[in-house]
Amino acid sequence: MTNDNIDNNLLISANESLRPTHVEINLSAIAENFSKIRELTYPAKVMAILKANAYGHGLVRIAKFMEELGADYLGVAVLEEGILLREEGINMPILVLGGILGNQVPLFLRYDLAITASSIEKLENINAAAEATKTTAKVHLKIDTGLERIGVHYYNAEKFFERAVACKNISIEGVYSHFARATESDLSYTKLQFERFSEAVSFFEKRSIKTPMKHISNSGAILQFPEANLDLVRPGIILFGVYPSNEIEKTIHLEPALSWKSRVVYFKVIKSGHPVGYGSAWETDKNIRAVTVPVGYGDGYFRAMNGKAKVLLNGKKYPVIGNISMDQIVVNIGDDSAFNNDEVVLIGSQNGERISVEDLAGWAGTIPYEILTNINTRVPRKYIKVSGK
Repeated sequence: MTNDNIDNNLLISANESLRPTHVEINLSAIAENFSKIRELTYPAKVMAILKANAYGHGLVRIAKFMEELGADYLGVAVLEEGILLREEGINMPILVLGGILGNQVPLFLRYDLAITASSIEKLENINAAAEATKTTAKVHLKIDTGLERIGVHYYNAEKFFERAVACKNISIEGVYSHFARATESDLSYTKLQFERFSEAVSFFEKRSIKTPMKHISNSGAILQFPEANLDLVRPGIILFGVYPSNEIEKTIHLEPALSWKSRVVYFKVIKSGHPVGYGSAWETDKNIRAVTVPVGYGDGYFRAMNGKAKVLLNGKKYPVIGNISMDQIVVNIGDDSAFNNDEVVLIGSQNGERISVEDLAGWAGTIPYEILTNINTRVPRKYIKVSGK
């Protein structure tokens, strides 16, 4: 791939004097993924889910890019994320997916954010706050079909819907639920949840009330359960080119958008019998060459990867040795050579070799979501557009 141009709206300057450890976000890859999702799920609307700093990709910049691409809605997890987007000039519809407290409602109204109403009590709070300010609150009604986090249970939905319809200062924009196991190859529980949701929302049709926008499909369901697309889909991690699990049916090819890079800042020879790192946990039985790279668990490079992690240097994979520290790692390059300022790839490609987010997740004993969302904000994000292969 060739670097076509560096985006003008960088979160931080790409000046070489700044910290060498950084993340590169390929906006062209995100655009390609978004286009494929849109094509696969048409005519459903698309709500781009940008929780947790857009899965580590940078909330504000990615939100603006989603606006450019023509996403219909944005979804965030908490009120603060929605407020930030409004203050940064994002005007498109935004739904806050998480649970709320009653005293937060006036801020939702002030910033024109759609609210997840997950109980009759919360409906009452929302309606009262909207009435007091002589406004109308935009609400999405949350039904719990089997995840057991927030939302009215599907078997109690009727009373919930009746109260929502009766609230004079509430506009019911949508009704939704969330899948618990749509990333698995066995879709039996996903189908059960979908049946529960469909039965619950039949309330509106049975009473000749216009049915709000229905949505339940997340990244996993988008890829392998098209029946659940309904009126709107909610892609999250697949926007950024990462599959939700190893079991998932890969119905579209996704392009990873994120690369994590650093540079060699020190070269040394480590003699036999000299241990490396805190706790002296690793020791060589022969002289080796090693380099130090300025990244560590303080950046989100998990300490759980001790003894397993590898990096790319000059197109080859080399092991990280010793315990990963807060700000630095040591890499064993054997008998090979390296120089200060040589590029080191933590996630991404180099000379035909690749280390993926899934690789780091495997080494850390976690999932790709956790790797991406834990890359610390002290790691600069650089936005690029790349064309050609």
